[in-house]
Amino acid sequence: MAEFRALGLAPWLAEQARQVGLTRPTPVQAACIPPALQGEPGPTPAPRTPPPAPPAHRLLPSLPAGRDCLGCAKTGSGKTAAFVLPVLQALSEDPYGIFCLVLTPTRELAYQIAEQFRVLGKPLGLKDCVVVGGLDMVAQALELSRKPHVVIATPGRLADHLRSSNTFSLKKLKFLIMDEADRLLEQGCADFTADLEVILEAVPARRQTLLFSATLTDTLKELKSLAANRPFFWEAVSEVRTVEELDQRYLLVPEAVKDAYLVHLVQTFQDEHEDWSIIIFTKTCKDCQVLNMMLRKYNFPSVALHSMMKQRQRFAALAKFKSSIFKILIATDVAARGLDIPAVQVVINHNTPGLPKIYIHRVGRTARAGRKGMAITLVTQYDIHLVHAIEEEIKLKLQEFSVEEKLVLDILTQVNVTRRECEIELEGMDFDEKKEINKRKQMILEGKDPDLEAKRKAELAKIKKKNKQCREKVQQVLQKRKQLQLKRKLQKKMERRNRHVKEEEEQPSA
Repeated sequence: MAEFRALGLAPWLAEQARQVGLTRPTPVQAACIPPALQGEPGPTPAPRTPPPAPPAHRLLPSLPAGRDCLGCAKTGSGKTAAFVLPVLQALSEDPYGIFCLVLTPTRELAYQIAEQFRVLGKPLGLKDCVVVGGLDMVAQALELSRKPHVVIATPGRLADHLRSSNTFSLKKLKFLIMDEADRLLEQGCADFTADLEVILEAVPARRQTLLFSATLTDTLKELKSLAANRPFFWEAVSEVRTVEELDQRYLLVPEAVKDAYLVHLVQTFQDEHEDWSIIIFTKTCKDCQVLNMMLRKYNFPSVALHSMMKQRQRFAALAKFKSSIFKILIATDVAARGLDIPAVQVVINHNTPGLPKIYIHRVGRTARAGRKGMAITLVTQYDIHLVHAIEEEIKLKLQEFSVEEKLVLDILTQVNVTRRECEIELEGMDFDEKKEINKRKQMILEGKDPDLEAKRKAELAKIKKKNKQCREKVQQVLQKRKQLQLKRKLQKKMERRNRHVKEEEEQPSA
């Protein structure tokens, strides 16, 4: 408690932190809480030197007392409490709603952060509101109109509310927090850029911005441009990008027998450690669903979590895994970021992640808060370069995990047959059709015409096909020319040789 008090926290908040099990601050908390509160650097030296603060006469009196913070620390290092505690302290001094907005990339993480706010902010009678997709917008709009102290949201759904209603305002906001900030700011398959633009227009320019993630390096320029209030930068000093307690292994497997190796691994861990919890990460929703069905057929206590499930099903699956009703969670990358499930002993990557930072977030689901854990990645003959990229990023060489191949070969045929049965069963459930329906819904929400987009896609595919055929024809013509030239060369060579032989025969013998 005294150590939290030394960071500048009020006695009631330090006591509340102690009651929920936060006995001493982690490095990220010790570094980022003081500047967020008073504007002074934390006790842990930061490797990134913050720019000097502007002179006092240039600071506007309406600026927040604390500084903007950019914190980068390993998964499981207590980043959530590093922003929850300063917000609660500032809220206790001047309570009003809507005081703080927290943005996060996934729905599950939003509810987890809300839980932290509720537990630590209980003495304040804190009112919070979670705004995520997959749930009733009208009910959420009513909650927002009641002016909760803290709003925790995914960017897409909050942007939808801002576009469609005027029942609430973010203009008096004091804190804007981005958890997993690099994911929110990156551009890719789930691009939040357009939604963030809407949100940033709705929040005041004079605010305190706190940004946290386990992997900040790629988007540091964008983060710096967002944090303008005497920003304080802190990154955990470590040679290795993952925690020391994590035992990281790889298992080299042929692509065709990957599932048999997975079943063998799960069976081994279940036999040796019945109370262990396992998370299996997959590449696609379909893979996730098939593997869950397959493991269920072998009577393993597994549950699936992916974006094709309804929100209530996702909450139920996560709750069952957290409460150890099911010991195995099979998930896509929606579960890779931020989820704090302390009692996870093993993470298995069914596919090698394409990006090193996805690997870091996935394996960060185990070995949390000082506990030990193991991560095993199934590596096929096509993934060697990906493993090298991961090792270069985490600055650690993965060790090989030994498996008795004979035991895997014994179950290979049975596993392959079961997998095919599950795929046929899934096709009967119209899984791909549901995915297509969800895509159409998303397009309509984005203001696009799904039929027109499908037509454009078909036309584009036709053009690509024509181009491919054209390239193939050109290749064939070039190949024929090459063969013809080669044939002519051979003919000339043969003619020269025949002429030479004839000349030698015609010469008079000595």
